[in-house]
Amino acid sequence: MNIGSGNSNKEPEVMMEMNMTPLIDVMLVLLIMLIITIPIQNHAIKLNMPVGNPPPPLTQPLVITIDVTPDGTVIWNGENIPNRTVLEAKLKDVAATPDQPEVHLRPNKLVPYKDVAAVMASAQRLGVTKIGMVGNEQYTN
Repeated sequence: MNIGSGNSNKEPEVMMEMNMTPLIDVMLVLLIMLIITIPIQNHAIKLNMPVGNPPPPLTQPLVITIDVTPDGTVIWNGENIPNRTVLEAKLKDVAATPDQPEVHLRPNKLVPYKDVAAVMASAQRLGVTKIGMVGNEQYTN
């Protein structure tokens, strides 16, 4: 049995809610069209790279080799350095030259790290900029 609202009319009641389905469909179509029309962003940086081979260097760089032995002795191009002040004086001379020579630091595999770190800290503090570790292949075993 159907109980009505008291109306004797057989007309159905008016629906008071809006149908959202067509609105959502239209919004989705517009969103897809917007996504399709947006240009693809290229995150590339334009660089002007040189063409051809670079010219050969005019002079070969001067290379200074510093060896650190397992007992902490520092050897400068084959010459034994007696103490830290002599090493720092030589590093100061290297830092004072306008075109600094390359300093190759070659520690032994068994040397304590503090001895190598002391040489590197002295070089950095005195302004040596061209310094590099050489002979790292001994540490791969």
